Amino acid sequence: MTMKTGFRWFRALFMLLLIAAIGLCATGWWMLSGSLARLDGTQRVAGVSHSVTITRDALGTATITGQSRDDVTYALGYVHGQERFFPMDLMRRDAAGELSELVGPDALSTDIGHRRHRLRAVAEAAYAALSPDQKHTLDLYRDGVNAGLSSQRKNPWEYLLLRAKPEPWRSEDTMLVIAAMYLDLNDDGRNERELHIAQLQAVLPKSLVNFLISPDPNWEAPLKGNVSPSPVVPTADVYDLHHVQAPSAGAKVAAIAKSSIDQPYPGSNSFAVAGNVSRTGAAILANDMHLSLRVPDIWFRARLRYPDATAPKGMRDVVGVTLPGTPAMVVGSNGQIAWGFTNSYGDWMDWVRVQRDPHDANKYKVPEGWAAIEQHDEIIGVKGAAPHTLHVEDTRWGPIIAVDTDGTPLALAWIADQPRAYNVALMQLEKAGSVSAALDLGPTLGMPPQNLLVADSTGHIGWSIAGNSVPLRAGFDPTLPADWSQPNTGWTGWAAASQYPRIEDPTDGRLWTANNRTVGSDDLALLGDGGHDIGARAQQIRDDLHGRADFGPANLLDIQLDDHAAFLTRWQHLLQTTLADTHDPSLVQMRQLTAAWRGVAEPDSVDYRLVHDFREEVHKLVLAPYAAQVQQRFADFAWPGPSNQEAAVWMMIQQQPANLLDPAFHDWSALLLQAAHNVANKLSKEPGGLAARTWGELNRADIRHPLSRAFPSFVGRWLDMPNVGLPGDHNMPRVASPGFGASERFDVSPGHEDEGILEMPGGQSDNPLSPFYGAGHEDWVLGRPTRLMPGSDRHTLVLEPSAQ
Repeated sequence: MTMKTGFRWFRALFMLLLIAAIGLCATGWWMLSGSLARLDGTQRVAGVSHSVTITRDALGTATITGQSRDDVTYALGYVHGQERFFPMDLMRRDAAGELSELVGPDALSTDIGHRRHRLRAVAEAAYAALSPDQKHTLDLYRDGVNAGLSSQRKNPWEYLLLRAKPEPWRSEDTMLVIAAMYLDLNDDGRNERELHIAQLQAVLPKSLVNFLISPDPNWEAPLKGNVSPSPVVPTADVYDLHHVQAPSAGAKVAAIAKSSIDQPYPGSNSFAVAGNVSRTGAAILANDMHLSLRVPDIWFRARLRYPDATAPKGMRDVVGVTLPGTPAMVVGSNGQIAWGFTNSYGDWMDWVRVQRDPHDANKYKVPEGWAAIEQHDEIIGVKGAAPHTLHVEDTRWGPIIAVDTDGTPLALAWIADQPRAYNVALMQLEKAGSVSAALDLGPTLGMPPQNLLVADSTGHIGWSIAGNSVPLRAGFDPTLPADWSQPNTGWTGWAAASQYPRIEDPTDGRLWTANNRTVGSDDLALLGDGGHDIGARAQQIRDDLHGRADFGPANLLDIQLDDHAAFLTRWQHLLQTTLADTHDPSLVQMRQLTAAWRGVAEPDSVDYRLVHDFREEVHKLVLAPYAAQVQQRFADFAWPGPSNQEAAVWMMIQQQPANLLDPAFHDWSALLLQAAHNVANKLSKEPGGLAARTWGELNRADIRHPLSRAFPSFVGRWLDMPNVGLPGDHNMPRVASPGFGASERFDVSPGHEDEGILEMPGGQSDNPLSPFYGAGHEDWVLGRPTRLMPGSDRHTLVLEPSAQ
């Protein structure tokens, strides 16, 4: 072959590859563009009585203006169906245990865990029990969703990739979306915290267990009641690690490896200031809900406008975030009130010991005798594989899904398995005209029980619990599995509205919640403890609120963005003391790098990273002998969270009780020095050594589209948000960790919405060709205020009634 002939072959091959690449890109563009939402023009639909106008600004905020809430409900469903059908489908399938049918065997373990609760049957029963008005609302929303989906030339691009067809939206699917939130906010329906407490008590003395998981009064910031008493360090006659059979070194290494400090727990910040400390005289609300982050964001920016005689000027005008899959404004402001939520972390689940009939295993003991166990075979479809059959045993209290420490079967009583725990009464908040009226609605809302914080235009603020299913308990310790077959034992009913704790207009004009314990005494006994946050975040917010006397919405955003390390400051002091006399070169460097304490969790912070890792390592070493002992009997044991061992670990370090020190160390100073060594040895091996180990290296954004991992990395990166280092951490107002953090930042004074702020990660649309894909994300990363109110109209779509 001559050089000239070879060049021709090369050129022909290059052209073929180029044509193939262009064809591939054109095919991809065709797939994506076919599922772009129609943003302009006029569309005739059967679901509205009058014209509805849908405008969108540069961020994709949908402003929906209609002649009735019914028409607006239909149009909101239409927009959700256009922009968010695939994420909505994932949420309903996640709750129902039907993900494998769409994505294959990788989701089977998730489906098995969720299908045990048979939440689709619960959702169907919940829908059937709704009032006619609420059924009508969900039916309108359903029709809007399906019309929006069918308005596109192609199905959403994700279905083309998965070679699947979207199933139509059903009215009861909204109940499944609420169920998905129950799962997200209530330990995925597993109640592992109480199982692990039972495991601890089965191995270790009760007084030692109480010490190890005690709340930390140094960090608590309740709204009502006192802080908890200081933990009592057990003496040697109670427990002495030197007089028990020591776990092997390998067992302790395994316990350390399984330890995880400060896991991300779904939660939120919400706080408010009264009119007497605001610049306008109207109260101000801040809300940022901390959840797993994805592309697009879980929330959808919207403004809803329709005539209402009870609204200012006769027009109801509400702005905030909706949850696709539901017709409600979840967090918002209506010119009269603004409202927001944080997860309450009350106790909404209990384990029930199931006493089977020794002569018939299909029966179990109940107060009036024996009852039959309900048997269900759940068939889980699996794409590309045979269906999986899951046998579910159900009791009057809930499904049997675990065993107690002695092998007794355990049924889980969980409010989310009750049809009564679901409705769309949340929609009534958009019509409330005052704090008192909004708080009155709290006990009627069918949703996971939340802290409800409200501010109004006349300067009032208030807090209560939202959620209609707060169980009344009798005859048992709710922190441990209990036998409910005894009379007058178990859940005896549901709390009445008059029993809900409530605060209106506190004297200092400030309220705050951050998943911490908010109340004490009888109120705490009613709500229970489902794993409250340690309180450092709430305390820092409280102190920030008391640090000034005049507020605007931007000042509340500053608090949401506060990444000062108040929680870790004492650990920095401890590290400096630990390393004061060391001559080890890596430890000397560690001491020098953390001596000038900036005290902020910024991406370039080396000092924060080293102190953070030191605390983690100390926790692991202090707790390893206890965890190893429990894991010798219960291999699945993990420490109950979040941050529940901080009080015990810190007190042991301060008091240095010899009986609670791992015998592998001759004194507590040796343990602390070993923790520092472990951090230095691990991080020094990385490129650049200790001095290059920044917080941003560890704390990356990691905000992904659910399907981005199915593509080559260069395509996946295009679908995902930039994986930059983020400021913030768990125990401070600015919560951030990989794939987790503030799903929105909302700051508003009702009646002054034009000054309001709404930041949102991940964008508004799930189509990468949409101008709204990732829109606003950079503002969220940088903490740059994004206007709450929509900007100028970029697109206008009109829905007209179909000709009769």
